[in-house]
Amino acid sequence: MQVTVTGPGGTSNGVTYTYAAGPVLSAVSPSQGPVSGGNTVTLTGSGFTGATAVQFGPTPAVSFTVGSATQITAVAPPGSAGPVQVTVTGPGGTSNGITYFYVGLPTLSAVSPSQGPASGGTAVTLTGTNLLGATAVKFGTVDATSFTVVSAIQINAVAPPGSAGTVQVTVITPGGTSNGVPYTYAAVPVLTSAVPGQGPLGGGNTVTLFGTGLTTTSAVHFGSTLAAFTVVSDTWVTATAPAGSAGAATLP
Repeated sequence: MQVTVTGPGGTSNGVTYTYAAGPVLSAVSPSQGPVSGGNTVTLTGSGFTGATAVQFGPTPAVSFTVGSATQITAVAPPGSAGPVQVTVTGPGGTSNGITYFYVGLPTLSAVSPSQGPASGGTAVTLTGTNLLGATAVKFGTVDATSFTVVSAIQINAVAPPGSAGTVQVTVITPGGTSNGVPYTYAAVPVLTSAVPGQGPLGGGNTVTLFGTGLTTTSAVHFGSTLAAFTVVSDTWVTATAPAGSAGAATLP
């Protein structure tokens, strides 16, 4: 419309003045992000033309770009864990608020059990904080076979296959990537010899088993019979032969 001024000398020429509709927000996507900020969010709604500010609670966006009257992209500033209201201010005023959640950085304190076979398939429990909304659980660089978020402090996961050695288990959430906790893939033990290779039916004699991957030995069987044993090194275990029947007993 035209704005004019009237005085004793008459009425002025007109200058244009526009009434702008106030901006309206309908959605913020994604609706959550890390407390460190820095993630890009898309605001949708109406009346965004000429927007002069985007606020995350009391804090201005790091930057924003008006793509159209119905869309703005903005970079979230740092914030404290919890919800804030995102608003847009333009010539027509300030919009309604849409909730955006700042998510705390996830932390891991333990993985149990902390080791398993290289073939994978071990069910493990991860404990820590800020685990809700987890989007990935990684064993080194490999995704867990599956995982279930039980609570903000617990995730159950199934270890994928891996190579013998230790990897770092991490959790990824909208709040970022957690610290790592170690998980060890144990090599399948291999036996090369038993010395002596025979003994009395009554058992009781000490047998030295040689091989590789013996550090984590949890059981020694003579056939199907358990034997007492001592791990000396990764290549050497001593065992007390149990009583048995005449014939060869396989040491699995």
